[in-house]
Amino acid sequence: MHLLFVPYASAITSSNYLCRRIWSTIGLIAWTMIDTRILKIAVAAASFVYMIYLFATGYWGQGIGMFFVTALLVLVSLRSMRLVLAFFQLRQQKMDKAKTWLERIKVGHLWPNQRGYYHFLLGSIDGQKNMVAAEKHFREALKLGLRYDHDKAMAYLNLSALQASKRKKREAVHFLNEAKKYDTKGIMKNEIKMLNKQITSM
Repeated sequence: MHLLFVPYASAITSSNYLCRRIWSTIGLIAWTMIDTRILKIAVAAASFVYMIYLFATGYWGQGIGMFFVTALLVLVSLRSMRLVLAFFQLRQQKMDKAKTWLERIKVGHLWPNQRGYYHFLLGSIDGQKNMVAAEKHFREALKLGLRYDHDKAMAYLNLSALQASKRKKREAVHFLNEAKKYDTKGIMKNEIKMLNKQITSM
């Protein structure tokens, strides 16, 4: 009986281990398929409800603390932290690190107004090495929409420079005029002036 019991127990252990591996694999697949926006909103909503409960039951100190936690969670749910980190790396001219963060983003999990900036950042990075890809991303960014005029101006300015590099004067002038229109604060005044001279001499 002892000899039969050991293999049987071993089989149960192996079976349990296999089941755990299967369920962990299923969980991992489900996690990668779940839209992280839904998870963020659910956590923020739960935090908000708990904050209301604390205030309603008289726990004002904890309620005030939970208010800041909830505000942070709402901010995170409305922003892609990877997109923010990519932008931060790009501002520091760390192109490779910015590209790494962008590659970790699932575009389908971004809010519609964030997808434009995803392509905007990719265009800014690819403009250093791959002009065809950069043009594609800048066009897509403008198509999806950019919130601020100076970002639109920057996208159009880059498209103008890309067209000028291909000796397409008409398209370069068109995009340069669009850049001028959106550069209402004159942030890119010098860059526009330099590019205008380059295009004029073509």
